[in-house]
Amino acid sequence: MTIPTGPFAPNWESLQQYQVPAWYREGKFGIFIHWGPYCVPAFGSEWYPRNMYTPGSKEFAHHVATYGPQSQFGYKDFIPMFKAEQFDANQWAELFAIAGARFVVPVAEHHDGFAMYETALNRWNAVQMGPKRDIIGELAQAIRRHNMVFGLSSHRAEHYFFFEKGKLFDSDVNNPEYEDLYGPAAVSPPDWHNLDSPERPDEAFIDDWMARNIELIDKYQPQLFWFDWWIQHKAWEPALQQFAAYYYNRAAQWHKGVAVNYKYEAFAQGSAVFDIERGQVTDIYPHFWQNDTSVAKNSWGYTDAQDYKTPANLIGDLIDVVSKNGALLLNIGPKADGTIPDHEVYLLHEIGAWLRINGEAIYATTPWQIYGEGPTQVADGAFSDTNRSDFTGQDVRFTTRGDTLYAIVMAWPGTHARIPALGSASGRRPGITSVELIGHDYAVTWHQHADALVVDMPAKQIGMYGVVLRIR
Repeated sequence: MTIPTGPFAPNWESLQQYQVPAWYREGKFGIFIHWGPYCVPAFGSEWYPRNMYTPGSKEFAHHVATYGPQSQFGYKDFIPMFKAEQFDANQWAELFAIAGARFVVPVAEHHDGFAMYETALNRWNAVQMGPKRDIIGELAQAIRRHNMVFGLSSHRAEHYFFFEKGKLFDSDVNNPEYEDLYGPAAVSPPDWHNLDSPERPDEAFIDDWMARNIELIDKYQPQLFWFDWWIQHKAWEPALQQFAAYYYNRAAQWHKGVAVNYKYEAFAQGSAVFDIERGQVTDIYPHFWQNDTSVAKNSWGYTDAQDYKTPANLIGDLIDVVSKNGALLLNIGPKADGTIPDHEVYLLHEIGAWLRINGEAIYATTPWQIYGEGPTQVADGAFSDTNRSDFTGQDVRFTTRGDTLYAIVMAWPGTHARIPALGSASGRRPGITSVELIGHDYAVTWHQHADALVVDMPAKQIGMYGVVLRIR
């Protein structure tokens, strides 16, 4: 691979000169899309392809009972059933724009090894099989037509071991004819988060991983490239530096701002944008970061038994993340036919309706002196975003733009909103001259006491979710 001429070299010192683009820092809210053949069985989660080959799992039992033994019906046999006959990229993009998203990130390839795009490197792709359409290409065009930023994700690294269990019994994973789908099916690390685990991808796999990423960059010019977690293994480090230098230098040629998302310690801090899966932070993070989570608690891909979060949960997460210098990448899971489930459409409409009124407190804002206050504790780290209680009317989050401070009261506070952080004795915001309730004609009365700013609210609750006070 030849790295294009440009400002970046393939080493951390050079890559730490990277700057997060304005569209990302200001956009704050994006849509993630997990969609692939795993939506056909619609059972368990998007890890069905692995778990259907794992004896003792619910997916294994379901698969045998529903489709027969894995030697006769394997994961490959779902691909012809994945027809996407109702898929309309323009309708999707229109929905995402209505939801208030500023960027959209469909999965280009998940752990299952099926590419959702046109590729010269993998016959198992959506143009040659299944939908027989370039899903990523169609989405890229539609998303850009709706003035959103197009990105994509690669989960290819984990494919190295994803189908390993299928080698342990009579299944089609052992058939050499399908080796190019099921991959090495190597033994997975016993401790997946051990950066120095002896179970490591070989050079041929990493070279193939790189070639697929370069093809995606050059073919689709994504402005966000999201990686899943196993690239944190030290074996990937040289390739990550080469990838980032290639991508950032290509972006300089395109005159576009781009970003790479990574988890854990895969990239040197400041060389890309840190991402926390299904989790958050407890205070303002010093670098711009991202929380990726899903509308469903149980799965990223569509299943017939989704356990959905509420609109209040999702809007609350968005507000909390933004107040702490982050962005929210919110996943949806379309059905195999290309339709987005009705409840997910409802959730996106609710978020969009809230943002149309209150978006000035989200978009293009920066953190204030403190992120907020209140009794509800937000857990730190990955896979913690369902641990918190519902936010209350005593929970407040702050954002700012220029001289304007936004106090977002996370639930209806009743007749008075009391904000201790804005009391005159705190010294944080002395001399308040005006307080307005965004999106409503109601003229609030307010008093800045020594111990709190107290705002009189309408007698009748306004809106279903958080309310925003514009303070000058």
